[in-house]
Amino acid sequence: MLQIYNSLTRKKEPFTPLEDNHVRMYVCGMTVYDYCHIGHARTVTAFDVVARYLRARGYDLTYVRNITDVDDKIIKRAAENGEDFMALTGRMIAAMQEDFQRLGNLPPDHEPKATEYVAGMVEMIEQLIEKGFAYAPGNGDVYYRVRKFDGYGKLSGKILEELEAGARIEVDEKKEDPLDFVLWKGAKPGEPSWNSPWGEGRPGWHIECSVMGKSCLGDTFDIHGGGSDLKFPHHENEIAQSEACNHAKFVNTWMHSGAIRLDNVKMSKSLGNFFTIRDVLDKYEEETVRYFMISSHYRSPINYSEDSLKEAGVRLERLYTSLKGLGLSGVVAAEDHEFEQRFFKVMDDDFNTPEALAVLFELVRHLNTVRSQDEAAALPLAALLVKLGGVLGILQRDPEVFLKSGADVDGAWIEEMIQKRADAKKNRDFAESDRIRDELAGQGIILQDSREGTTWKIER
Repeated sequence: MLQIYNSLTRKKEPFTPLEDNHVRMYVCGMTVYDYCHIGHARTVTAFDVVARYLRARGYDLTYVRNITDVDDKIIKRAAENGEDFMALTGRMIAAMQEDFQRLGNLPPDHEPKATEYVAGMVEMIEQLIEKGFAYAPGNGDVYYRVRKFDGYGKLSGKILEELEAGARIEVDEKKEDPLDFVLWKGAKPGEPSWNSPWGEGRPGWHIECSVMGKSCLGDTFDIHGGGSDLKFPHHENEIAQSEACNHAKFVNTWMHSGAIRLDNVKMSKSLGNFFTIRDVLDKYEEETVRYFMISSHYRSPINYSEDSLKEAGVRLERLYTSLKGLGLSGVVAAEDHEFEQRFFKVMDDDFNTPEALAVLFELVRHLNTVRSQDEAAALPLAALLVKLGGVLGILQRDPEVFLKSGADVDGAWIEEMIQKRADAKKNRDFAESDRIRDELAGQGIILQDSREGTTWKIER
């Protein structure tokens, strides 16, 4: 049975959907004021694997990942650029979707934008005021009464007394309590704004996800995910808002992905120690980057390094090499095979992708042994490797194409050099043959000789 680590209860729990076989999952997406960095890619890829596996296991999944397209950072960046905030977010959304697609992430079923749900946010805030959980002090803002919500801190483990010690009120705020957080912000001159009972303004960040989650998936849904940095205050505040308003449990299972670190320090834009996805994909092949991210358990932090990415490329190449030269069109994967059972068993243990990859490598060793004796008998095993790789979002390309990817080379020139080398060997000019091989190797092009001829690949 599938077991998922629940951040709320801090333990693995058997997973049972609320509604028959239908799983409803919401993941906090991007605030689109800049290009996404590799830390964002880690979270999106982690939940892409979760989505793929739930579907592979037979669940009917509705996957929602929101977009925050209005907030302080967006307004500030648009002003710095001298452009309309919607022009900025439109560009960044297109770039984000392109980046995630390059990493092999499938689009969610729904991708709501915060600006499309402002009316619902106003309605929820009105209900929170009516129930006594929120208040409008008359300055255009609306705040949530944190102490009013029994159990605040249950997700993050934060204690109100400890939070109070570090809380403060800004000069222009009219909070009743330093712990209270904003639900609605009165508009400043020149800022985008919407009508509300409290005057022109815009929603606070936390209310956005409460409303989009409810609108797309209902008062209570199965899984809510996001990066570990969102656990507090964002997810804690979502719980407080949603449960106070709806009188229902907000989410059954909370999942949080680990951060990517650089020199063991968390990557973040605020620290300036980050690489955009585009930076990384300029240096490394797309699927190699994905392999790097799934080679660690989704809850564990990953340390970004050149060596780790190179190792990911080498290991992915080993998987693709086992498929090289096998025509798998129309081949049916081996059914209910021992390796498939083992793969599903380890993935049932809280989506354990490192162990799942270990199963794939054991399958490759078995595949190579069978292939050395009977290539036809190896075909269903190779098809199974491709099938299981697809659950992780890898091994879906032509092996020949992958093995030649990742470098800026002229394929026609390489083939010409291979032919010149073949001619030199035929004329017993072995010095010239070796010279050509060494010239290609110096450019990262490795030649592989076999009875069928010479092929080439890029050195990882």
